[in-house]
Amino acid sequence: MFEIVNRIEMAEGTVVLDEIMAPKIAGKARPGQFVVIRANETGERIPLTMAETDKEKGTITIIYQVVGKSTALFKSLKEGDFFLDIIGPLGRPTHIEKVGKVVCVGGGTGIAVMHPITRAYKEAGNEVTAIIGSRTKDLLILEDKMREASHTLLICTDDGSYCHHGFVTDELKIILDKKEADLVVAIGPVPMMKFTCSMTKEYGVKTVVSLNSIMVDGTGMCGCCRVSVAGNTRFACVDGPEFDGHEVDFDELSKRLQAYVADEKISYDAFKESYQ
Repeated sequence: MFEIVNRIEMAEGTVVLDEIMAPKIAGKARPGQFVVIRANETGERIPLTMAETDKEKGTITIIYQVVGKSTALFKSLKEGDFFLDIIGPLGRPTHIEKVGKVVCVGGGTGIAVMHPITRAYKEAGNEVTAIIGSRTKDLLILEDKMREASHTLLICTDDGSYCHHGFVTDELKIILDKKEADLVVAIGPVPMMKFTCSMTKEYGVKTVVSLNSIMVDGTGMCGCCRVSVAGNTRFACVDGPEFDGHEVDFDELSKRLQAYVADEKISYDAFKESYQ
């Protein structure tokens, strides 16, 4: 049993932050890794990347969007309540090294995944620019934490309600034109990652993405999270979740997600609507 010791509701209550007591996981977790969580005996297993870990307190922090039955069940729990199961840390941690100028691009709840990675690149001595985006100002999360984790923070909203009116790729293109990126890390909706990688490929800038493919067991046994990378089948749960974005077959990934998410489509219109 894993106790919820702190809860914060963000983005008009549609995004929830839970700080959970999990000392063994907190002691081993590294940026980029995830956990699989189950609320109760009849609950669904949900993979969620850790947005924060605190080894001293023994806690991990998850951030999720309430979009269906399982995440609604998560939200129904209160501080002092318990999750039945948490398995982790799972997946390969982000490879952090000093490369120079790093641009971290996050969209929607992908910002939560991006936060510890951005901070780790900064701590490794890189000059870090973070670009975060959401559909509207009210849906933007972790602005203060991302500002602290980076040297420069750029914010975009689709409707222009806050900062730059447009997409994260607008700000990224300006940076690429100035040749001020040695590495780009992109995490968010599949359309956003696809368009980011298409752009960076033209400029010859290495790009890493974290894939949100469907997972069940999180250990490579079920094969649900398979993705095509450089023409080969890989499992996001054990080979990832991070891959070279220029080698990912995003169209195939999108088609697989459409079996569960009806509005997940690789198009510019979907890109516009997919930050929430």
